[in-house]
Amino acid sequence: MSNTLCVQWTIVPRAAPQPLIACSHCRCVRPFQSSGKARLNANGRKLDAWLIYKCTVCDNTWNRTIFERRHVRDIDLQILAALQTNDPEWLERLAFNPAGLKAMEATEFSDVTVRKKLLSHALDVTHLSIELRLPLTTTVRLDRLLASELALSRSRIQTLESDGLLSTAPSGRNILRKSVGDGLVVLLDISDEPERGRIIDAASRQVNA
Repeated sequence: MSNTLCVQWTIVPRAAPQPLIACSHCRCVRPFQSSGKARLNANGRKLDAWLIYKCTVCDNTWNRTIFERRHVRDIDLQILAALQTNDPEWLERLAFNPAGLKAMEATEFSDVTVRKKLLSHALDVTHLSIELRLPLTTTVRLDRLLASELALSRSRIQTLESDGLLSTAPSGRNILRKSVGDGLVVLLDISDEPERGRIIDAASRQVNA
């Protein structure tokens, strides 16, 4: 029987990024949060679409561009339907997608809930295989996630990597310092860890509500 315990962590961010904008009502820079509402504007057969954000203090609004002057025939029918009905799931995914906020300063959104699922059992566990799933984007770094969920220090996580006891598939440079990616698998050799039982328990036990 394999000595590798396989688990799946589904990482769900608790809040979408909030762009920092000079609010004309507050007369200072404030975080704006998604209202979950879209706005469509028609100019002949061409459409503009925005996701509406609100100031977290005064409810002043800011429009995040989804597309501009797009001919109706060039718009995916599912996207058009989502915008016309203010589909909450589609708009939530958009709010969590930082692509449209790249040129703007925004609040971090690394606060996450981790849902853990056991994929396979092992009697004498010496290795861990952790599959990461991300239904929504997050900025949480891999080293911080592993340290938090395995109850290890970040320096210990980095030492495990430098000693060849921690690897990822796919691999990459400075991957511990990068945001976690969907489908990434973390492989850990914990055979010589003095608190191996505690690490195994932390890796597989649901600790966040």
